[in-house]
Amino acid sequence: MSDTTPNQATDERIKAESLVSRLMKRPELGAIAGVVLVAIFFVITADSAMFTASGIINFLTPAAQLGILAIGAALLMIGGEFDLSIGSMVAFAGLFFGVCVMVWGLPLIVAIPITFAFAAFVGAINGFIVIRSGLPSFIVTLAFLFILRGLSLVGLKWASGGSTQLRGVRDATENDWLAPVFSGDAFPGFFAWLAERGLVETFSNGTPKVTGIPVEILWFVVLALVATYVLLRTPAGNWIFAAGGDTTAASNSGVPVNRIKISLFMVTACCAALVAIITVIDAGSTDARRGFQKEFEAIIAAVIGGCLLTGGYGSAIGAFFGSIIFGMVVIGLTYTNFDQDWFQVFLGGMLLIAVLFNNAIRKRVTGER
Repeated sequence: MSDTTPNQATDERIKAESLVSRLMKRPELGAIAGVVLVAIFFVITADSAMFTASGIINFLTPAAQLGILAIGAALLMIGGEFDLSIGSMVAFAGLFFGVCVMVWGLPLIVAIPITFAFAAFVGAINGFIVIRSGLPSFIVTLAFLFILRGLSLVGLKWASGGSTQLRGVRDATENDWLAPVFSGDAFPGFFAWLAERGLVETFSNGTPKVTGIPVEILWFVVLALVATYVLLRTPAGNWIFAAGGDTTAASNSGVPVNRIKISLFMVTACCAALVAIITVIDAGSTDARRGFQKEFEAIIAAVIGGCLLTGGYGSAIGAFFGSIIFGMVVIGLTYTNFDQDWFQVFLGGMLLIAVLFNNAIRKRVTGER
């Protein structure tokens, strides 16, 4: 006979139902399920090389660059606002950083903080206009999308003497002690050690096919962890959710809504500046099309990760997994016989499914409308 009494069985069932309910309320649930489904799809259809160490690095690298933007976009969306200018901000911050290094000859220890400060200032302008004018952030940042892209074109022509590219950044920064923090691969010695022991794939000459972890992946992971900690473990996180959920109620409760929203615009702009610095140093140049249409991909990754378009709900970890889905698909298609243009179809389909899924979960579990 079982020692479990009817009351104990009932308690266990209630606990199990409570656990399922809590899991269903997690905004990143859809993104995690999406990663699993996409991975299964490519296990079936793609070349096995996709899931080797080099293949995983291949799709995590673009996922990380997009993910840095998506985490910033997710925080802002949870706070109830949008920023459609972050793609153009990548180009504009890249221009500013390139000018600091190439035209003014500043070392990275000076150029990088100045670039972040400049990006934060532009983000603050965005937020200030939204707050003071009462206009939708969609409209204000759409205007800045064109303004910053145009300024990038004009500025690059000035800095380069007529070209829309500014070259020579790599030569100017290669001996700077701070460059490895924002470019190249981390832990090369560890991967060489693994190669010597046959633990990772190598070329015929014994060189490892993966020489290290690209630093943007490390930045991506650290940023996701920090953003998640802020959202779930700090008063600022509660303020962000409150500001996006009900602005009036949050203000009446003493939440500094305006300060929170302006700060989120600044954080989003700084995320764009981080991507700009990483890509400019890696590529050795900057151009006016850098970050083109990344604002839409970042917002879609955030929505796939569980962020509601109405604000007040979302997850940085969800944006993390949403970005990984992007990377897996855009790179994974190259390992299959499918036309890569299917990526556009996937993009729209995933956005629609994510919105429908998030709305269904919200109505059924949280009771929100």
